[in-house]
Amino acid sequence: MNRSSILGIAFLSLFTMAFAQQPATSSSELKSALEQKRAMAENSIVKNVPFKNIGPTIMSGRVVDVDVNPEQPSEFYVGYASGGVWHTVNNGTTFTPILDNSDTQNVGDIAVHWPTRTIYVGTGENNASRSSYAGIGLLKSTDNGKTWEDLGLMDAHHFAPILIHPKNPDVLVVGATGHLYSPNTERGIYKTTDGGKTWNKTLFVDDMSGIIDLQHSPSNYNVMFATSWTKDRKAWNFTGNGENSGIYKSTDAGDTWTKVSVAGSGFPTGEGVGRIGVAVYDDNTVYAIHDSQFRRPDDGKASERRGLQKDDFKTMSTQDFLNLDDKKLNTFLKSNGFQEKYRAQNVKQMMRSGNVKPIDIAKYLEDANSMLFDTPVVGAEVYKSTDGGKNWSKTHKDFLDGIYFSYGYYFGHIHVAPNNPDNIYIYGVPILKSKDGGATFTSISAENVHADHHALWINPKNPNHLVNGNDGGVNISYDDGENWIKNNSPSVGQFYAINVDNEKPYNVYGGLQDNGVWKGAHTAREDKGWEQNGQYPWKSIMGGDGMQVQIDNRNSDVVYTGFQFGNYFRLNLDTGEQTYIQPKHTLGENPYRFNWQTPILLSSHNQDILYLGGNKLMRSMNQGTDWQAISGDLTNGGKKGNVAYGTLASISESPFEFGLIYTGSDDGLVHVTKNGGGDWTNISSSFPKDLWVSRVIASEHKKERVYVTLNGYRWDDFKTYVYKSDNYGQTWTDISSNLPLSPVNVIREDSENENILYLGTDNGAYVSMDMGQSWNAFSNGLPNVAVHDIVLQTDAKDLLIGTHGRSIYKANVRPLQTFGNKNASQDVVFFDVEPIRESSRWGSSWSQWLDAYEPEVTLQFYSKSEGSKTLKILSEDGKELNQMTVDVDKGFNYVDYHLDITEKGRKALMKADTTIDILERSNGKYYLPKGVYTIELAGNSTKLEIK
Repeated sequence: MNRSSILGIAFLSLFTMAFAQQPATSSSELKSALEQKRAMAENSIVKNVPFKNIGPTIMSGRVVDVDVNPEQPSEFYVGYASGGVWHTVNNGTTFTPILDNSDTQNVGDIAVHWPTRTIYVGTGENNASRSSYAGIGLLKSTDNGKTWEDLGLMDAHHFAPILIHPKNPDVLVVGATGHLYSPNTERGIYKTTDGGKTWNKTLFVDDMSGIIDLQHSPSNYNVMFATSWTKDRKAWNFTGNGENSGIYKSTDAGDTWTKVSVAGSGFPTGEGVGRIGVAVYDDNTVYAIHDSQFRRPDDGKASERRGLQKDDFKTMSTQDFLNLDDKKLNTFLKSNGFQEKYRAQNVKQMMRSGNVKPIDIAKYLEDANSMLFDTPVVGAEVYKSTDGGKNWSKTHKDFLDGIYFSYGYYFGHIHVAPNNPDNIYIYGVPILKSKDGGATFTSISAENVHADHHALWINPKNPNHLVNGNDGGVNISYDDGENWIKNNSPSVGQFYAINVDNEKPYNVYGGLQDNGVWKGAHTAREDKGWEQNGQYPWKSIMGGDGMQVQIDNRNSDVVYTGFQFGNYFRLNLDTGEQTYIQPKHTLGENPYRFNWQTPILLSSHNQDILYLGGNKLMRSMNQGTDWQAISGDLTNGGKKGNVAYGTLASISESPFEFGLIYTGSDDGLVHVTKNGGGDWTNISSSFPKDLWVSRVIASEHKKERVYVTLNGYRWDDFKTYVYKSDNYGQTWTDISSNLPLSPVNVIREDSENENILYLGTDNGAYVSMDMGQSWNAFSNGLPNVAVHDIVLQTDAKDLLIGTHGRSIYKANVRPLQTFGNKNASQDVVFFDVEPIRESSRWGSSWSQWLDAYEPEVTLQFYSKSEGSKTLKILSEDGKELNQMTVDVDKGFNYVDYHLDITEKGRKALMKADTTIDILERSNGKYYLPKGVYTIELAGNSTKLEIK
């Protein structure tokens, strides 16, 4: 969940607009990039490298929409913000992904015309989250996702609801939210009457205001209500309100629009109007939920409070501070988390010496995120109209606290039951229902329902039947929210960071968007057996928005991890002990700034030494117990706004030398120190300015080598920025080469072969076999999804990819590591096959009702050419035991062989060795007995041993 606040202050909007903007990438550039990616995937030498999804699934990911078959509610589609579209025909027991063969997994809205089974997907989430990725326009499928047709509107980036005419699937009205981080004109409302071949823009508000919600009267497609939202998101500030946020109405199926939230209508107008959602019961009865950013009026309760408050110190004189009662002051200091050294007598002595002033007490508590909770805005409020939007009245008397908190931009939907205009549902962090038209509300959240809600379907034939989508997946209720079923089989976790340990089998760790930090063995099976034994193979080890993970390589029970904005802990997973370790600035010093994804790093030279990046680099020599800043501000100093900015985003220490450290900031600076922080040098002057340093990586193959990736996502700049230096960053080489445009999140060196580099972008993963001179796309089993992190388990030779939308993928890369130029002259290069232990289970089953167990070995080889080739299995004396025709691609190939032999091959083996008897198994096949065999292809071979 994003936590940046929304301020209804006009000058902040003007302030952010004053900064020069990076140029947004054009839709024509993006279209070319998608075409390039498709061609790369087709011709890639690594297109056959098989990736397996290893989960986890149970925590799911953010749902943005559900669309249910009204005639058969056990069938429905679910849209995940960055995890694609999934289809179920058994009430959520199992799901099938249907967007995997498209160019994106980013979803804003789905709409299904059930009579013709026509599916429309508006790509690009409209929640304005930090990870609300831009889409590629509107997509259409008439074959349940086997193929997708591009309907344009690519520059809209993010989509509101899609309204399909109930009698004609070619008639659509679509809301386009527009760019998230920059102005653009392809936003507003669009209509087509020819299935998306042509579009007519019927409503345009301005280049900063898009359409965030769009609904029609259930019985009258002509009557529609739309809401516009003026917002200005930057990396350092988010203003989610403005004069042009409002409600519009159409009475001609979206051809023309009239603004109905005008002065005198009863609905708020002006600069403080934030995000609005609408629900339409009939032509006359309409509800709206409003994230009001107007300042909350003083309730006069301040005088009733007890004890000292932070704001007291902003105007207090030094003498008044010295006169404070020590007990009262200590109560305030302890309850607000001041370090132990800051107690009444010590702080008063600092005041007497003039080192600090009373206002510094308040500043100590005001980090870059404090405005998130300190802004007294009205927040969520519900309005109702009974005359088709002409007049509006608020449904409730009191403030609706505890729904949006300070991030109403993340929510904004309201629903009305189809059978009763007084039954409404609203949600933000909790989900609430009202049975009296919004006068009062009760919670229908539950212990198995995740917080942060984004979608709801109400069964028109049974309004007690609800399908809810939230940050933790899908829930279903049949008693109007009194009880819920959880339906989380899709692997759609939104990982920010992953890591591995060195246990046998090794474990994988990862921090997820709004779903904490989890740990699981890489061999954990994703099946439903855990429902029998009660042991899900992955375990939660931390809550909040999960962030980076570091594991002590001496004791894997010691783990460093945490949640957003630098809230890190040292965990002992054996004892359950948690120790909070966030560094604190000193009293009188400006508060440290911590990134949403604050970087941490255990030194490879000493596992007691931990680095953590604020706006300065912090170092602890004793596992995070004590901290020292070993740098000054390594950023451009931040910018005024309500989001932490001017922070470190990446840290790397050279494995060759302790104290050779690199840092990268969210505002485009890369620094190096060669003496543990004694001196720092800015090595980023030649880079494009103000871009996010997504990674800086010190090479583990050459001391002088370093890699940097930059990310322009927060400017709507989707270019690829990848650089290498062989002289500590004094000069840089651009190694983006043939990469398609897509913001870059991570680069990793291969642990064995210095020429191999792995790269993750917002739209997939790549590998270079020549140190960045050229790149190849991974695609086998890996969809076009945002890749946030890549790690290598060096002992197993496994590459693990942490995606923000489809959980974690694993592939063994031993063949890539061992392939070299020395083999270039051969047509086929085989890679070693691990010995296989013979089993009596081969070809058999313990029950006649179960399929026989089929053994399998994957034969791995590189081919210089493509085509149909014959693969042979030969005995030690050269007798042919089996053969198969395989379609070979240029590059790395993987052929599954089930260890079976022909009748002729069986006879040949038994003739050569009369002591063996090869019996037919229950599946009618014969299998290789113990021995050493030859696998031959195109004149080249490898050995296969059965032990």
